[in-house]
Amino acid sequence: MAKIKAQDLRSKKKELLKQLDDLKVELSQLCVTKVTGGMASKLSKIRVVCKSIARVLTVINQTQKKFYRKFYKGKNYKPLDLWPKKTQAMRRQLSKHEENLKTKKQQRKEQLYPLRKYAVKA
Repeated sequence: MAKIKAQDLRSKKKELLKQLDDLKVELSQLCVTKVTGGMASKLSKIRVVCKSIARVLTVINQTQKKFYRKFYKGKNYKPLDLWPKKTQAMRRQLSKHEENLKTKKQQRKEQLYPLRKYAVKA
């Protein structure tokens, strides 16, 4: 089988799983010929078929993720793999609203003991 392009795979949606099965069968046959001592042309084909399998799987995963992004858009809770990546520190960071929140005790202290203003002689 010739080299498969991911762009061509994106246009066919229904046949991807069938094509994946065909490629896996072909790979297993090529592995058998390798063990039995096949020709060099067959052995070099193993790499092409493996990469083709990877391309098909990549396209399947991308379309699946695209569907889930569309499905979960606007919902409160999303699966972890749909969250924005960012960095760990950015993900742990409090929002501006959370930063400005004060405890009852802190609010009471500020009310009872406001900041004192002094007139300083120059």
